[in-house]
Order: sequence, then structure tokens, then C-alpha cells
Amino acid sequence: MAFIADKEELKSGLVIFRRTDVSHRNFYCRVKLPKVDRYKTVSLKTADVSRARDLAFDYDADVRFRLKHDVPIFNRPFSDVAKEFVAHQARRAVLGEITPLRVKKIESIIKAQLNPYVGTTQVHLIGHDRWDGYPAWRRNMGEGRIARQGQTRDLTAEEKAAQADVVDALTQVVRNRRPKPAQERADQRKLDKARWVFVSDATIATEMSVFSGIMSFAASKHYVPATHRFGGRPKLKTERRDEFTLEEYRKLHTVGRAWMKQGKHETSRWYREVVYNFVLIMCNTGMRPPEAKNLRWRDITIARDKDGRDVVVIYVRGKGKERKLVAPASVGEYLERIRKIGKATKPDDRVFTTHTGEPNQSLYSSLIEGLLDAAELREGPSGTPRSTYSFRHTYATLRLSEGIDVYLLAEQMGTSVKMIEDHYGHVNTIKHADRLLQGMGGWEPTGIGGDQANTKSDAQAKASKAAATRDKAARPAQTSRPRA
Repeated sequence: MAFIADKEELKSGLVIFRRTDVSHRNFYCRVKLPKVDRYKTVSLKTADVSRARDLAFDYDADVRFRLKHDVPIFNRPFSDVAKEFVAHQARRAVLGEITPLRVKKIESIIKAQLNPYVGTTQVHLIGHDRWDGYPAWRRNMGEGRIARQGQTRDLTAEEKAAQADVVDALTQVVRNRRPKPAQERADQRKLDKARWVFVSDATIATEMSVFSGIMSFAASKHYVPATHRFGGRPKLKTERRDEFTLEEYRKLHTVGRAWMKQGKHETSRWYREVVYNFVLIMCNTGMRPPEAKNLRWRDITIARDKDGRDVVVIYVRGKGKERKLVAPASVGEYLERIRKIGKATKPDDRVFTTHTGEPNQSLYSSLIEGLLDAAELREGPSGTPRSTYSFRHTYATLRLSEGIDVYLLAEQMGTSVKMIEDHYGHVNTIKHADRLLQGMGGWEPTGIGGDQANTKSDAQAKASKAAATRDKAARPAQTSRPRA
């Protein structure tokens, strides 16, 4: 390096030197870490070369002691380590190991949540107490991405004051103008969101996975000891996915047919027709929204199953993975409706576009909200507003209720069996309600009443068969004769 002067190598990996880019004449020491291409540099704060040599050997011994006993060598704040972590993830995105969207998500979580929590804290001072304390801090200080109506916990005084200020400000804006109906609905949504202050456990779990990743990265860089790798998470609730029931899906289907014809302008009617068919496609394929966003016409083919029936084969890409899924022939009809009215229908064009043929980045989110409002299905049983992901959950729920094997469903949906069991375990409970409730007071098996005679007859037949089996076992064996 050009700014180094009076360099002296005391032994392999240990060097002292002066810097020409500073005004003082003090020596610096540089120690190479064993087995890695990294160095630790420190000012020795002396201009005497003999004293500098002694201090350098002392510092080299200290570094080796730290390495042996897993004591941090580098001191730096969490925010600096997080910045390095983001740069590392960006390099992984270039190599195709993760998606660029994943890098943006990590960066936003660090900036919005983790840095305010521990950004200025030296990374080696972050212990299990700070890790375990994150959920409570996040719930008390943050606002959730998933809106939630109805209180599941008491608000703190600070939350109540902040909530009141936001609601009052937005209410004043609404009162001071006479908005058009569309603007009025948008203002109402803002007011509603101002009242939603709860952070879901799913959001906290996602943020803590980034927190854990940064601390593991710090351990790999010897910024913290290996004990600072946070392997487990505080107990968090698994979020129930709000799908549509079969009755709700039928209602959405019925209302959607009328809704798509109610657009006042040609462009509005075009979008509504696309959205209506988009909803049907999503509910009948289980695609993730990012997969739908990436879908191109060349990704769709028609094949035949073992019985000679037409099936739609769709090649999807999302979350850094690729797979093929199959769908009924009806999905091909829904896709053909979109192709018929679309302006981008070449093989490499996106399937879901704007009216002008450009890729639709929002996947018609505001229009879907309008359709759900029209069908009075905007919120699920838990009070959580439904989103485009609810169509995927609907697909999974309806498939499981029809008895599809969970392993086949996991492969079709590009997820794990555990994920399906965690989020859709309630389906089996409902499906096997007749077995679970058998023998309970007020519960009668199917057939009592209108079909009582048939049930009684079946029971008698089973009893007779059992008796005949017992009699046969009791009789001595006889030589069978051929029939005349």
C-alpha cells in the first residue's frame, strides 16, 4: 500500500508499520488471522520501534487467545454488520441463490425494525436477553403489516395516543373536503388501517429469521462467539390462513359475474373481466402471487392424463424455485378468456397485464379488494383482511377436504408437508367430524331419521354375518362337494 512506511515483518503474519497519511509517527500492528484471509490492524500508540515490537507480540498473543477461547476479535455495531450481511446477500442474488426481492425484503426489515432495536449496540454485546425480548418490543413499538380488527391485547398508553393522533388527523382531512365515492372509499381504508396496530406473530417470526441470519453471519466473521448463533425462536403463534369456504367461493363466483359487467367504461369492464378470471385461475391452481406475476403464455401447455382427459400443465417460477403444476381443463378456459381480450399474447408475454399489455405489478390488488367488498367477503373469520394469497389457501383447503394426499398437494403447491400440516390441520378435523363426534350427546350418525330403516337394516345384516362366521368356526370341517 502506498501510505505504508517503515514496514517490518516480525514473524509470519505479524507486521509493524507507520502510515504516511497521518501527521503522527506512531507505529501500527497488523495480525493475520490463521486459516482465513483476514487481518486485524490496531494502533500501537508509540513512535519507539523497540516498544512497538514488544506491543505487537503482545497483541498477536491476545488475538490467538481470543481465537482459542471463541472471544470476539472485531468490535463493531450491529448496523455495520447488518450492512455487510446485506452486501453478502446481494452477491448471492447475483449468483442466483436467492432472488433480488429477497434482498430488498431483508434490507427493509433491517432498516425499519432491527436497526431501531439494536442498531447502535456493539454486536458482541447482543445476547439472548435481547433476542428473547424482540417480540415484546416489536408488539409494543411497531405497526403490523397485516391489519387486524378487534383487540387481542390491551394497547399501551403510547399506542393509544399515537393511534388517536393518526385517526384525528385523517378524520379532519375527510371532513374538510367533499370526496368522490372512490376517494371516499380510499379515505375510509386509511382510517381503518390507522386503527390496526397489531403485529402478527408471522411478521415477527420473519423478522427474527433475518435477525438470526445476521448473528450467524457475525459468528462466521468472528465478530461474536459461536454461542451468539440464535438457533431457536421465542414461542410464537402460527397464523391461521383465512381461506374462502366452499360456500364463500360460490358466492364470490356468483357476485363476480355480475360485478365484472358493472364497469362504467370499457377499460373498467376489461379489468373486471380479467380480475374475475384471475380469481378463478388462482383458486383452481394454488399458484403464489409472485408465480402468477411471472407467468408467460409459453409456460402453459395442454396434456392428457392416464384416462385421456385434458389437463392444463403450468410451469411456474417464484421464490427462487421452479416447478410444474397441473390444473383442470376449466383453467384453460379461464386463461383463454384473458388471451382473447388481451393485447399481449405472444409466447414470451406475461399472462396478467395491464389494459395496454404491460406486466401488471400489483396483480389487480385494488380491484380484488373491490370485488371482495362487493361480495362482503373482505375479512375472514379471524378479522384479518383477505388478500390475493387467500386464493392459494382456498385451493389447499378445498383439495384437502376432498381427500387429496398431503404429499401430492405439497409437491403441487411447491411447499413442505410440515407447512401444510401447520396451516391447514383444521381441515382434517372438519372432514372427520363424524368420527370425532361419534357417541356424544346430541350427535347422531348419518341415516337416523329419514334413512333410519336403511341404517337399522345394515346393522342387522352385519350382526347376522358375524353370527354366521362364529357358527362356521364352531362346526367341524367338512369335505366340500362340487355343485351338481
